[in-house]
Amino acid sequence: MKNTAQTQLRQFRDTGTLYLSAPEAAELIRRLGLPHCLQQMADHIRADFLRWADFDKSARVAAHSKDGVIELMPVADNHHYSFKYVNGHPTNHRHDLPTVMAFGVLADVDTGAPLFLSELTLTTALRTAAMSALAAKTLARPDSRVMALIGNGAQSEFQALAFQHLVGIESLRVYDVDPAASAKLVANLQGSGLQITVCQSTAEAAKGADIVTTVTADKAMALILTPDMVQPGMHLNAVGGDCPGKTELHGTILDAAKVFVEYEPQSRIEGEIQHKDADFAVTELWQVLRGESAGRDSADQVTVFDSVGFALEDFSALRFMMDSAVRLGMGERIALIPQLADPKNLFGTLAAPVCVPARLKQIAAAAPA
Repeated sequence: MKNTAQTQLRQFRDTGTLYLSAPEAAELIRRLGLPHCLQQMADHIRADFLRWADFDKSARVAAHSKDGVIELMPVADNHHYSFKYVNGHPTNHRHDLPTVMAFGVLADVDTGAPLFLSELTLTTALRTAAMSALAAKTLARPDSRVMALIGNGAQSEFQALAFQHLVGIESLRVYDVDPAASAKLVANLQGSGLQITVCQSTAEAAKGADIVTTVTADKAMALILTPDMVQPGMHLNAVGGDCPGKTELHGTILDAAKVFVEYEPQSRIEGEIQHKDADFAVTELWQVLRGESAGRDSADQVTVFDSVGFALEDFSALRFMMDSAVRLGMGERIALIPQLADPKNLFGTLAAPVCVPARLKQIAAAAPA
C-alpha cells in the first residue's frame, strides 16, 4: 500500500491529477464488463470493511433544502483520504437532471495532493448495488433466488444485476408507482437472463420473494413495506431511506427483525432506525464480515440491511476506478493544482504567461460579442 501511494504521488508531481470524466467512466465499465466491475467493487468494499479500525470515520455533512439535500462524505486511512460530493433531489426530473449527481477525490494523506478526481454518479450506482449484494450474500438465506424490487428508477437495474451475478437471484418481481419506470427496467434488462414479472402493487411483488429491495426516491417518512408483506426468512434490503425524514419500512418490521447497518452513528440519523430509540439493537456489517458478530441466526429469521451509503464504500470505489483507469490508460492528467517552481511563491504564478487550452480559445472565439 505504501509503495502504491508513493508511485501515485510521483505521477501527480510529474503530470498532475488524473481526471476520469463521466463518459470515460462509462467506457471503462463497458470495457471491463458490468458484472466484473460489480464483483470487484464488492471485493474492494469487503477488503476495506475488514480493516474497519484503520479508518478515520465520521457521518456525512448534509445541507438540507425543501426539495433535496447536498452532502459531503469524507473518510481516510493512513495513506489516502477521499470525499464524495453528492446530492439527492427527487424532483430533478422536472429539470431534466438526475436525482443523484456526484463526484469525488482520492488524495494522498501525507501531502494532501489530489491524486484522482472522478465522476461518481455512475460509480455510486455500481457501488451501492455492490454493497447491497455483499450484505445480502452475508445475511440472506443461501438458497435465495427470487427478489422483489420496489422502485424501478435509476438505481434499479444495477441492483438487479448485482443480485443476479453476486447473489444468485434468478427471478425479479418489480413494482413502481410509475408504470413507465418498470417498462424502462424491463427494456434495459432484456437479454440479462433474469425472469421479470411486473406487479401491480408492493404487496404483489413481495409475495413469494426471498429478498425484498426497496429503492424509492421520495423524501418522506413512507411506509413502502408493511408487516403483512413480510414472510419468515426474508432478507430486506432497504436502500431508499438515506436522510433524516426519509424512510421506507414500517417500524414494526424492525422490531421483529435482526437489523444490520453500515456505520451506526450515521444510520441513527438517516436510516430506517432514525425513528427508533437510541438503544435499539443493531449490528454493524463489518463485525459480521470479520466474524466478530453473528449474521442470520436461523432460516426463518427476518434480516434487514438498513443501507444509507457510507463514505468508506466510495473510498473503495475510487480505489477500484483509479487503479482500473491507470491500468487501461484511461483518463487525462489535469493541472488541478498550480505547478510552482518555488512552492512558497504562489503569487509568482500571476506573472507567468497563461497557457489557455485550445478548446477554451475556440469557445471564446465563437462567443457573441
